[in-house]
Amino acid sequence: MNILVCDDDKEIVEAIKIYLENEGYKIFKASNGIEALEIIEENEIHLIIMDIMMPKMDGLRATMKIREENNIPVIMLSAKSEDTDKIMGLNMGADDYITKPFNPLELIARVKSQLRRYTTLGSLETKSNVYKTGGLVIDDERKSITVDGEEVHLTPVQYKILKLLTANAGRVFSIEEIYEKVWKETAFSPENTVTVHIRKIREKIEINPKEPKYLKVVWGIGYKVEKL
Repeated sequence: MNILVCDDDKEIVEAIKIYLENEGYKIFKASNGIEALEIIEENEIHLIIMDIMMPKMDGLRATMKIREENNIPVIMLSAKSEDTDKIMGLNMGADDYITKPFNPLELIARVKSQLRRYTTLGSLETKSNVYKTGGLVIDDERKSITVDGEEVHLTPVQYKILKLLTANAGRVFSIEEIYEKVWKETAFSPENTVTVHIRKIREKIEINPKEPKYLKVVWGIGYKVEKL
């Protein structure tokens, strides 16, 4: 398994490298988000340990870029322990979070946990173009959606919205982001357009649209599909 460790503190990178190499993992090193993206582009990476505060490109922006292309597990690493930083990292698409100074045994346990999830679910989903969270499954090759085994029929636009959010389950997208990624044009007052489609999707995939299990609003920020 290949693990990318991205932190501008070389001592921390070397320490993590030693811990994980002792567990049999191959380690790639980066000191900022730009270097991390370049390494991911050129190598098969199975997990990323990403510091938040770094020069050139921080870990939050790098994670957002990574989530545009794939579902590699990301463990955020930061000296900050405030809940707001943890929530921000998870909303940007991180899978887990650990604060410095960290216990090496805890880090190794979290790495193994994320790799188990990725190898049994994540990597298979990516390769077969299947995105899954809970009972919601999108098969992008067949362009089909099922919820608890029951097929759901969406319009092409609704399908694109749900696929975007499900492929990045756990990450919050603003209304502007959703519009620009789905409609492929700059958003000008897209609130009503996106909101109407979200409501229609909920009516089709949720047992109780007023208390959604999957497609949720994050007030003041946007929408996300819950990672279950």
